[in-house]
Amino acid sequence: MRKWIIIVVIIGMLGWTGWEFYTSQQEKTNIEDLEGIQANPNADTSDSNLADIEEGLEKGDMAPDFEVKTIDGETVRLSDFRGEKVMLNFWATWCPPCRAEMPDMQKFHENKDVTILAVDLFDTESKIEDVEEFIDDYGVTFKVLLDEGSTISNKYGIQPIPTSYMINTKGIIENMAFGALNYELMVQELDKMD
Repeated sequence: MRKWIIIVVIIGMLGWTGWEFYTSQQEKTNIEDLEGIQANPNADTSDSNLADIEEGLEKGDMAPDFEVKTIDGETVRLSDFRGEKVMLNFWATWCPPCRAEMPDMQKFHENKDVTILAVDLFDTESKIEDVEEFIDDYGVTFKVLLDEGSTISNKYGIQPIPTSYMINTKGIIENMAFGALNYELMVQELDKMD
């Protein structure tokens, strides 16, 4: 029995060490990705030329529009938020990096002039109560969207979660981040947006 306890403790310590290494590498990668991506100074995003900007998933593209229900039953479209700086975040309750990022997102929402649209990958959840409990536990006050049928996550080609898109007031993607962001990186990217 004693050997099993020691084995479980050692496995737990190795797992924790692995997790710490993984999250530190993710944060390092996110910082390098965010520092390496700068706005295209030659892009013309005046209102008269917005119709010429193609919809896509790359920096400088018009963010693909979608219509979805919030957890409160309200129907919203991404285009409803034109004129606002938007952080479009894809997440799930079972995702450890999403859990780690959520308090910083709430702080970002409370302290900065930004609209956060948190798209829960609802088809991966066990039940709606898990999402509601998560929102309560983390004190989330920004809009939580339910991606039933994976329509939005498929449209955006979401692979790792969390994934975030920073979208400017004209609906154009300014930046993307694959993995958890901390508060400082969120603010840094917001400050680059128009």
